[in-house]
Amino acid sequence: MLLETKNITSGYGQIEIVHDVSIKVKEAEVLAIVGRNGVGKTTLIKTLIGALPALNGDIYFKDENITHKKSHERARIGIGYVPQGRGIFSTLTVKENLYMGHRINDGLIQAADYERIYRYFPILKERGSQMAGSFSGGQQQQLALGRALLGNPSLLLLDEPSEGIQPNVVRDMGLLLRSLRTEDHLTVIVVEQNLELIRLMADRCIVIDKGVVVAELQAEELADPDVARRYLAI
Repeated sequence: MLLETKNITSGYGQIEIVHDVSIKVKEAEVLAIVGRNGVGKTTLIKTLIGALPALNGDIYFKDENITHKKSHERARIGIGYVPQGRGIFSTLTVKENLYMGHRINDGLIQAADYERIYRYFPILKERGSQMAGSFSGGQQQQLALGRALLGNPSLLLLDEPSEGIQPNVVRDMGLLLRSLRTEDHLTVIVVEQNLELIRLMADRCIVIDKGVVVAELQAEELADPDVARRYLAI
């Protein structure tokens, strides 16, 4: 297993939101975390990246216990993160934003790493001197993904990546991530509500309700309207 959590409980202060969550994620697997709004999905992702502390339980990455590692330490050992809302620096240029991903590995990023990102997202090279805040939502998501991938993660955590993005851009993003899973053995954990994106890129889904894992599904099962309505209230 690339990542494993054992009975993780977390929340804000002493308020528990996620309760005793145990998951296993294999290398080159895409796991979608689904559920209604406000049930603990983002809290779990923030706990995996270290933005929130685990109140109980353990997190293992490549067989190493990382429960008490800081976010920047997790980034340096290969965990990338794109938060909900993308988290770009709007008053910095596109190139300056990418440099933040460059710094994750203490600057051990080569020109070839940038060129790889530019192949995925040509607009980032074309508009490198443009202020990131002037980008559209879809362009900002490309920048956020490019920045995260520049750190060469083996695990990428995505929180609602389709939010506020045009359907064609969402599909392109899903195809790219599926390709990276196949070609580079990238592992992805994604919190998502967009069923098309889930079915396009995910191998399986876990359903969270009130901070607890209540079901595990194959991505294609969400094509059934009754299943989708039951777990996502849509």
